[in-house]
Amino acid sequence: MKFFTNEVKIALVALVAIVVLFFGMNYLKGLTMFSSDSKYYASFSDINGVTVSSPVFANGLRVGVVEGIQFDYDHPDRIVAVLGLDKQLRLPRGTRVEIASDLLGNVQLQLKLGDNMRDLLAVGDTIEGGAQKGLMSKAAEMVPQVEQMLPKLDSILASLNALLADPAIANSLHNVENVTASLTQTTRQLSQLSSQLNRQMPQMMQKADGVLSNTEGLTRQLNELDIDQTMKKVDATIGNLQQTTAALNSQEGTLGLMMRDPTLYRSLQATVSSADSLLSDIKQHPKRYINVSVFGRKEK
Repeated sequence: MKFFTNEVKIALVALVAIVVLFFGMNYLKGLTMFSSDSKYYASFSDINGVTVSSPVFANGLRVGVVEGIQFDYDHPDRIVAVLGLDKQLRLPRGTRVEIASDLLGNVQLQLKLGDNMRDLLAVGDTIEGGAQKGLMSKAAEMVPQVEQMLPKLDSILASLNALLADPAIANSLHNVENVTASLTQTTRQLSQLSSQLNRQMPQMMQKADGVLSNTEGLTRQLNELDIDQTMKKVDATIGNLQQTTAALNSQEGTLGLMMRDPTLYRSLQATVSSADSLLSDIKQHPKRYINVSVFGRKEK
């Protein structure tokens, strides 16, 4: 009688399939049956969605997995999670483990390592655990402050409604619209002026070039002038003027005597007076001085 009958073969295949399935499921969960990971315990008041095979991270790197969850019957308010961590990982005393979740809702544990690397936890020690403050926790903490702000917000909204209902606001908006229209027109005029300036710029540049050319010519002529000779002529002219002035101021010569002799002034004044009287008499009695006869002059 053969031992490896068809029934035995089927049973062995089924057994191997079950073992492979068991180890495969544990492998997919992150658990290893024959691992040499270091065992630590984390104590929580609320596991908040942590399950077996939840990953454990330290500084963003996966260093272990949750291998089991136990209820602490000695302390009913505590739940203990068994952590299988990399045996090369050293945990300083004061290390905490926090429950965190990503944007997709996946729960994981985050190790917050202590600072003193000289004082290390022993394998099998218990780590204090807690929940990480996420966005919802922070929002919940802000609720009391928001409640305190609500009356102020209500008052601000009431004041804003009263302000918007004021007709002066509508008038101001209307004035702003008019100002905007004026600014638009001014901008259009400036644009037209700029276009005109751009068109006239070549002519202006040509005139400027002509002015610069004339200036250069004048500068060249000034450079060509004999400044020394010109200054000598100016000095000579000033000397002649000084001599003439001195001659006029002196009592010598005809002009000096005429300017300083009061008798000549009085004689000239008397002559002018006589001439004025003569002209007045001629205007009043012209027949005394002019005799016109048609038939000839009558002998007196």
